[in-house]
Amino acid sequence: MKTTIRTTVICIFSLFFIQTIFAQSKKFKADNVYYSRTDTKVLNVSNEVWKKILSKELYQVAREAATERAFTGSLYQNDIRGTYYCAVCGNGLFLSTAKFESACGWPSFYEPLRTKSVLYKKDSSHNMVRTEVLCGRCGSHLGHIFDDGPKPTGKRYCMNSISLDFEPLVAARKIGSF
Repeated sequence: MKTTIRTTVICIFSLFFIQTIFAQSKKFKADNVYYSRTDTKVLNVSNEVWKKILSKELYQVAREAATERAFTGSLYQNDIRGTYYCAVCGNGLFLSTAKFESACGWPSFYEPLRTKSVLYKKDSSHNMVRTEVLCGRCGSHLGHIFDDGPKPTGKRYCMNSISLDFEPLVAARKIGSF
């Protein structure tokens, strides 16, 4: 009986977490005619247009290359199976199977969903030389890539949660089979 109650509480908490993530991601999509999870055509949209469509916080990170504070992002500790998309345009970026715990304070992945999911750009800001990771469809700032990740790639794609949308993998379950 205790196991069933515990499992039920965990399921309810998980559903609440998923609903919170969906509510945040859907908030600004209604006004974004460029958002698509199926269209892979490269977008050429001005920052002036993006500023009208995106939330202030998402615009600052995605279009001005700001960084959210470490350990504060909604997807940092997300361990639910699913797919991560660009929060600006809906481009598929990462699978949860490529996510790993890096203790850096941001969601980390060892490989993108597809080769063209992301683009790379030299970043010499803040007296450092790094490689910036951009969305391959809309060019929005996602984060940076480092060479200290796990096998098989040895890469760590250190991404800002706010730049990502998450869609959980919904597995069919029989009632009562938790």
